[in-house]
Amino acid sequence: MTRYRYGAYHDGPDPLTPPYDVRAALDAMGDSVLDGTDPAEALRDLLRRGLPDSPRGRGLDDLLRQVRNRRRDLRGQGRLDGTLEQARSLLDKAIGQERATLFPDPGDDARLREAELDTLPTDTAQAITRLRDYEWRSPDARATFEELKNLLRRDVLDSQFRGMKQALEQQDPATMQRVKDMMAELNAMLEKDARGEHTEEDFERFMREYGDLFPDSPRTLEELVDSLARRAAAMNRLLSSLTPEQRAELAGLMAQALEDAGLALEMSRLSDALRARRPDLDWGGSERMTGDDPLGMGDATTALEELADLADLEAALRQDYPGARMDDIDEEAVRRALGRQAVDDLSELRRIEAELERQGYLRRRGGALELTPKAVRRLGETALRRVFSQLEAGRRGDHDQGSAGQAGELTGASREWRFGDEQPIDVVRTLGNAVRRSGAHRPIRLSAGDFEVLETERRSAAAVCLLVDLSYSMVLRGTWGAAKQTALALHSLVTTKYPQDAIQIIGFSNYARVLHSTEMAGLDWDMVQGTNLHHALLIAGRHLDRHPDFEPIVLVVTDGEPTAHLRRDGRSVFDYPPSPETLVLTMAEVDKMTRRGATLNVFMLADDQRLVSFVEEVARRNGGRVLAPTPDRLGEYLVSDYLRARRRAS
Repeated sequence: MTRYRYGAYHDGPDPLTPPYDVRAALDAMGDSVLDGTDPAEALRDLLRRGLPDSPRGRGLDDLLRQVRNRRRDLRGQGRLDGTLEQARSLLDKAIGQERATLFPDPGDDARLREAELDTLPTDTAQAITRLRDYEWRSPDARATFEELKNLLRRDVLDSQFRGMKQALEQQDPATMQRVKDMMAELNAMLEKDARGEHTEEDFERFMREYGDLFPDSPRTLEELVDSLARRAAAMNRLLSSLTPEQRAELAGLMAQALEDAGLALEMSRLSDALRARRPDLDWGGSERMTGDDPLGMGDATTALEELADLADLEAALRQDYPGARMDDIDEEAVRRALGRQAVDDLSELRRIEAELERQGYLRRRGGALELTPKAVRRLGETALRRVFSQLEAGRRGDHDQGSAGQAGELTGASREWRFGDEQPIDVVRTLGNAVRRSGAHRPIRLSAGDFEVLETERRSAAAVCLLVDLSYSMVLRGTWGAAKQTALALHSLVTTKYPQDAIQIIGFSNYARVLHSTEMAGLDWDMVQGTNLHHALLIAGRHLDRHPDFEPIVLVVTDGEPTAHLRRDGRSVFDYPPSPETLVLTMAEVDKMTRRGATLNVFMLADDQRLVSFVEEVARRNGGRVLAPTPDRLGEYLVSDYLRARRRAS
């Protein structure tokens, strides 16, 4: 007996998981594309907005708003000169305590000490240097001065190593010695890595010994270097953000504190190594803080470090640089700045971009993002659905003929198969014929005479030409997006519902050209002078001539009269107002269309008197119709007209 065990699938992604549905994302992106936006910008717009129907629904703009709010809050936390202010306060307190002890003493030594205190420099760092060897008479003043030195030591180290201030709170000499050992080993490890001799075991051994001094718990040497370098750069920016007097005074205090702690040399080595490894960081910028509360050096450095991270994150979230991709956004930076929920939002947006490419809707070619044929078909279907949503159900009818043929709906009847038939096989009648011929034996053996096919209603075929004006005036009048959407909708309708029809879409400005379905969605207008309907009609005529047995349908979408024509040498000639030669040659092509039996229906998107006069003359000579839809109803008018022509021809 065979036994089976069922459990969770662990060998990669679940093969039974339904594919991620990005059709709504493509449709939302398609709104921008059909309005004339290029695919890359349309994708950026979608990612900025987010999908409105998504469970999360938050886009990059929402994340940007959070980043900017956080930057504003950080700037309002306080001033950057808090350590200076606190150091001055403690120094003044110590001097005051010493003076209070000296004042009652009538001796010369007390007067000499008072004189020494009177001549102290106003610069806090220089004053501390002068007082380093001073013999304090007041025990309280001596304790206050020691408190000042410990404060500077903790703040200076905290500005380089986040969390060090808390580690040194106890003022334990053993802890201070451990910090010295850590810095010496860190510098040795960096030098070893620069020589290419560093190993993972070196880092793991270092973290086992000193990992508690690094609260962000780096996993590799590079992560540790990145963390320390960003903090060191923030400390440099703190100094740059102060006034020159404050900067000199604080730099002096830092140097004094490091020298007293015996760390000046190791800190200099570390600073040089970090700057050499991360020259890309902003080591010299400045930041303006707007708060009132004084911040210590450690807290101020933390604020500036986070502000720099937020500035980089904001630049990545804007996605407004060439070649921008969602992968450029540092997920860890998002987590640090905005928290776990923002990371989930970012993952959802990244998935949209990745799935659009993975499922074959977008592709990158030569660094540019473009829609694939699969995406264009989807946009055409979307455009067609929107057009049909405006049409009455009764205006969508088919155009079937009663005679049997090889395309169309099933009639319910069948007939004997003939060589060349493309109709579906009638399986039931075919098998029945074989059984009746040879009896109910298994297996059933078929012969050519047993086969029958299902009859279908024959549909007439049409040669469809859609001529679309690509001139810049279409953009100026706001009709370009509607024309492109209409072209996609008609192409989708013909290729899906009436595949027997042959459609050609022709764009024209100073010249005319055939537009392929894959380029229509991302098609841009031509910023040139000229509306060369003459050339467009020439190309359309060749398409009709290649399908002489098809019903000819010619549809023209334009917002201007012909202002250009094609010469015999192939050059386009522009004249405004239109030259008589342009009008004569264009009308000659209209007359050729009439002789072919093709009716020209013109969809006029402007009411200029010259254009009105021209299209009225076209209608008079050809027998076609003139329609003047608003841009938002162009698709409805044009698709309805195509269906009307097809029904009339059937």
